[in-house]
Amino acid sequence: MSRPIDVLLLTALPASGKSEVRRYLAGLTPEQCRDEMHLGPTVQLDDYPYVHLMRRVSQELRKLGQDGVFFDSDELPMKEPRDWGMLIELLNEDFDDLVARRPAAPRPVPGGSPAAEWLLDRFDAARRKVGARPALGQLEASVRRTVAQALEAECAELVRDKNAGIPDSLDGRTVVIEFARGGPDGAAMPLPAPLGYRYSLAVLSEAILTRASVLYVWVTPEESRRKNIERTDPNDPGSILHHGVPEAVMRGDYGCDDMAHLIATSDRPGTVRIEAHGRPFHVPVARFDNRTDRTTFVRKGPANWTADEIAGLQAGLKEALDALVDGR
Repeated sequence: MSRPIDVLLLTALPASGKSEVRRYLAGLTPEQCRDEMHLGPTVQLDDYPYVHLMRRVSQELRKLGQDGVFFDSDELPMKEPRDWGMLIELLNEDFDDLVARRPAAPRPVPGGSPAAEWLLDRFDAARRKVGARPALGQLEASVRRTVAQALEAECAELVRDKNAGIPDSLDGRTVVIEFARGGPDGAAMPLPAPLGYRYSLAVLSEAILTRASVLYVWVTPEESRRKNIERTDPNDPGSILHHGVPEAVMRGDYGCDDMAHLIATSDRPGTVRIEAHGRPFHVPVARFDNRTDRTTFVRKGPANWTADEIAGLQAGLKEALDALVDGR
């Protein structure tokens, strides 16, 4: 039996079924993970909580009459495209913390808001790494303090979740890292940096790329937009399973993606070729075909799943992960 996949990069357009796949995998027994999916028990990372908090930072700044830094409106795409790279740098940090079993420990701050200050500092540091302006450190002290106070509860929850997700050991486990990337509707390939998977995969750390495989959940952009509307709960904007992506963002940032192009142009079948850290990486890749929906039922909760629904998802995932392991 082959060893479990070390790092699984779970990628797709928004609402394609990535988070449902994660939830399903997290509920499998260690034996099911190993024998049917080529995975160890999963440890999971996702950049969406950071995107949500970027929007919250922008909302609070705009309330104060300030530039939103990340977003000019809740309905518009990111102002700074290099923030796609910033998000990957945050995932790199989270992965390093998993490997080192290093919990987040925000420093005490006079007046209180340590978790929010910790996150604002992380946003700026990650921006520096990708050549974007670290704008949050340049805010007036009173403005920054007001924003931090407004975000403290949500940031403290992020810290708790991050620390709770660090296992005693990664031995035999699979780290699942979820993110979505794309480009404007109708864009020609290859997508220019900093858009798309070619750019974001290349920002991943060498420690991740040397261990990674890509599972791509395949739906059409049209189906992605339909499912995005279907899943949206406006009362739960921070939810992994129920958040909605604004229509302008779906068209402007996720109107297409470049995964099929990367697969088709790789010089090694069954991989995507990524130029990073001064050398090429051939990252194994497989597609889970979800164009006929096999994942939405997962949102209902396990007590309401039917045997046919489970069997359909199980078969599709097993086929894709078998191909991924064969490619390795």
